[in-house]
Amino acid sequence: MRRLIFAQDLLMRFVPATAADRVVPPTGYTAMLTTATAAAMAFLAVFALALSLAAGRVADRWSDALTRGATIRISAPAEQVAAQTQAVMAILKSTPGVLDARAFSVDETKALLQPWFGPDLPVDSLPLPQLIEIRESDGGGFDPEALRLRLTAEAPGAVLDDHLRWRRPLAQAAERLRLLGLMSLALIGAVTAAMITLAAQAALAANGQVLRVLRLIGARDSYIARAFVRRYTLRALGGAAAGTVLGMIALAFLPAASEEGGFLSGVGFTGLDWLWPLAIPPLAALVGFGATRRAALRVLRDGA
Repeated sequence: MRRLIFAQDLLMRFVPATAADRVVPPTGYTAMLTTATAAAMAFLAVFALALSLAAGRVADRWSDALTRGATIRISAPAEQVAAQTQAVMAILKSTPGVLDARAFSVDETKALLQPWFGPDLPVDSLPLPQLIEIRESDGGGFDPEALRLRLTAEAPGAVLDDHLRWRRPLAQAAERLRLLGLMSLALIGAVTAAMITLAAQAALAANGQVLRVLRLIGARDSYIARAFVRRYTLRALGGAAAGTVLGMIALAFLPAASEEGGFLSGVGFTGLDWLWPLAIPPLAALVGFGATRRAALRVLRDGA
């Protein structure tokens, strides 16, 4: 037993790590499988991350625009519209939390309806409601219920829309999209770990005779596993780096964000968001490290 321990210590001291790496096949289907899997999963992770960030930006922009504003719609007989508009403007001037209020002109109303009805809409001959835009102050905004009560008493044709029914679905959609992005990234990591585990197990099984010889000369299982862990971690890192670069290049060629393109043209990274994909290769290497180490120790413990 003492001789075995002494031989093992000599082996660990004088045999460099690169010598242990020779027990791992440098080429073959396991090497290609590990590298290709890491590259493909990293490519998909870049797009999942970009989609999640883009959805968050769009939802935040829409929610902020709707949160800071409200609309009053005045539907009344034509001879009462002007009087009720003046009454509503007076109410808003004395309402705490209202920063500014502005009544829409005929041309602005026509511009709002033009995308749906075309430029030839006869606005002057249609009984369209008068719209008043409200901007809230930064101190928390106004009390919508109190304002509705005042409008009912002094301007019966005025209806307040504080955009709550629009804000709630947007907030829920944003949260679900972010959750979907996180679930996609977790699924990508799980698939990567499973494929690297299979590749490591195949390599260990193919080198069973070499492993038995290493054990006979005193090599510990941890020393043998270290060779596989090092090789497959580097393969996962290299493949993920290549996939990340390809994904970032593909996103760079997507159309820039625009009002006409809407959400689809905004998928991508902006500003410092381009730093987020750089974390994918190190994370893939960590996944490869954990998966390979667990697989190697289990196979060696079972007597590979």
